[in-house]
Amino acid sequence: MSEAAARVVALPAIVDLDALDIVRDGLIDCVETGAVEIDASKVERVATNALLMLISAAETSRRSNFPFAISGASASMLAAIDRLGLGASFSGLMKG
Repeated sequence: MSEAAARVVALPAIVDLDALDIVRDGLIDCVETGAVEIDASKVERVATNALLMLISAAETSRRSNFPFAISGASASMLAAIDRLGLGASFSGLMKG
């Protein structure tokens, strides 16, 4: 599937427990049907559970042989990934 065909899921500025259901519902619709690109450019704060959910979604995509990428990750999101020691889990997912 071409990169242009990827479905984009934009993360909100605050990806906390209140936002998880909405993000999860959007991801469920996408990861089992084709390529997914997560737009993380507007993230100001992200909960640990949200990062773990993204890792899980990436694994679901991988098992279905669909591309999964996170584009434009904000400095706040990158700092949270680093602080939690999740860099290795996200290294192959980051785009741009």
